Amino acid sequence: MATMAECRTALDRLSDTLASADGDVRGAAALNRSLSCRLTDLDITFTGRLENGRITVLGTHPGPPREKAEIRLAMTGDDLVALVDGGLGFAKAWASGRVKLEAGFRDLLKLRSLL
Repeated sequence: MATMAECRTALDRLSDTLASADGDVRGAAALNRSLSCRLTDLDITFTGRLENGRITVLGTHPGPPREKAEIRLAMTGDDLVALVDGGLGFAKAWASGRVKLEAGFRDLLKLRSLL
């Protein structure tokens, strides 16, 4: 099972990847939205912002998100690490229910290029 530190590192690496992306991915990552990432197996939630193509983690707390973020992710820590490492494709993980993504309709349309 991935640790909280490994998951935080994965989020930082994901932020770096988004910041260096081009084309449609860069456009999708350019949103300015609140973000939460719930790690179900660790029972923790990272909260932060997606803005200017980067993820900024602002806090971590036990349990589910305390406030409803504009973009909400939920998965296991192992799946987060595998997604960032490239061992798990987002579209397949999302379609199978391993990763849950919730956002407004317009945001989902923009984020689809990340799939």
